[in-house]
This record gives sequence, structure tokens and C-alpha cells, in this order.
Amino acid sequence: MDHIVNTDQAEFWSGDPGQAWVSKQPFFDALLSPALDLLYEIAELRTGEQIVDIGCGTGTSLLESAKQVGETGHVTGVDVSTPMLAMALERVKAAGLSNVDCIEADAQIYDMSEFQADHVISRFGVMFFDAPHAAFANIATALKPRGRLSFICWATLRSNPWFQLPAAIAKDVVGAPPPPDPRAPGPMAFAEQSYIQDILNASGFRDIEMQEVSVELTPLGSCEEVATFAATEGPAMRIVREMGGTEEHTSTIRTRLIDSFEQFSTPEGMRVPALFNVVKARV
Repeated sequence: MDHIVNTDQAEFWSGDPGQAWVSKQPFFDALLSPALDLLYEIAELRTGEQIVDIGCGTGTSLLESAKQVGETGHVTGVDVSTPMLAMALERVKAAGLSNVDCIEADAQIYDMSEFQADHVISRFGVMFFDAPHAAFANIATALKPRGRLSFICWATLRSNPWFQLPAAIAKDVVGAPPPPDPRAPGPMAFAEQSYIQDILNASGFRDIEMQEVSVELTPLGSCEEVATFAATEGPAMRIVREMGGTEEHTSTIRTRLIDSFEQFSTPEGMRVPALFNVVKARV
């Protein structure tokens, strides 16, 4: 893969997890739609702007950004996942958009200065760098003077039951693997706001603003369907695989997740509380 040094994450997101995002794209889009709405609320994209979207995935944010900047603007998606980018390009083509392109590249090393963007955005795409200081220093070069950065990432594990409950139940069923470095590439790598602040300061960003924002995730389906998904994807799946678990273990995890997730059932559907770190800055 050209322009990739973060090979572990590139292989991960081009493997089964990336394929899962492609095959279950409607579920993920529904689950994370409150996060996308929040991103655009803080980013306030403007007609005619040049946008770079880090970790654009299957393209939902590309389509919305293109709509917001209009035909006089332009959106470039950057991601390391081959299958997710392929779907993003298909969706862009189906939408008939001429102001969007995608690059399979690693934001840690790709020559981002070619973009001269007004705004870099990301929804859950910046927590997977194995060299985050280098990545954000490079991302800063993508921006024009006074250019803006807006991104959303997960806050602490204990504040996000979408991750915490499947992980806790899986560990109880199959045992706990060695604890990872909390700052290792992964969903919770940017849980600490002081860590984000240090990275952005060292990377040349200023006017840094951060806040924690509570939302409710909106997964599709019944409690049983959502529990099935959570038992077979994400942290539960990874723990079962790492500990050599079986299908029987996964079935047990699913049963227990149904009981745990029942608290999130509402007349409007499943509503799972979540906490995000919301970050804005300028160069």
C-alpha cells in the first residue's frame, strides 16, 4: 500500500473489521449518526471550502460534507482501509458528486501540504495513529493559515457502555487478556484531554478548545439484534479471539448482553448513552 507506514492499522481495517463496516454500513451509519451530527454542529462548514476528512471510512461524512460545501467546494477523504474506501468511492459515484475524491494513505506521512485546506475534520478517525505527534504535525500542513481542525473521539471506556459492557462481559466469560497501553492505537486512545492538548500544542495548533459531550447512540434493531452485533463485533469479538474462545462463549456473551442492553430499550428504539471528546483548533 502506497503512503502507509501504520501498517498494523492498515491491515486491521482492510481485514475483517473493515469488511464488517462495509457489510453493515447501514447499522454503523445509524449507530453513529448522532456523532456525525455533532461533528457538523461544531465544524460549521461553509460553502466553497476545501475540506480534508481523516478516516472517512465508507463515505457517509464525505457525502454530507460535499452537500455542505456545495459545488464550489471540495472534499478529500483520507483512509487506510481498502474495502471501506472502495465503498466510499461507490457511494460518491452513485450520488453523482464531482467535488469529492478519496486517497488511500497514511496521514502520518502523506504529503498533506498539497491540500491547502480550509478545514480538516474527523469522526473517530484520529485515534489509530501509531505516531500521533507526527500525524498531527503532518495534518497541520494540510491547512491554510488560520485553517481549522474539528474532530470527535471517544472519551473514557467507563463512560461508553457500547464498548464497556461487551468488553466486561467477554472478560468475565473467557478471561481477560493483558491490559493494553491505554494510549495504544484504538477507539479509546484519546480518552485523556490532557494528552490531546499536548499533542496539538506540540504539532503547531492553537486556539484549542475541548469539551466532553454526552449523546445517545442509535443502533438499528431490537435489543436482541443489537446484542448479537455487540457480541460478534468490536471489543467482545477481539477478546474472544485473543483468549481462544468458542462459538459457545460468544453465545453466552450474547445472552448476557441482551440482559445488559435491555436498560437502553425505549419506545423509539435502542438508545445507548455515550460520551465524546469534542475538539476544535486552528493553525
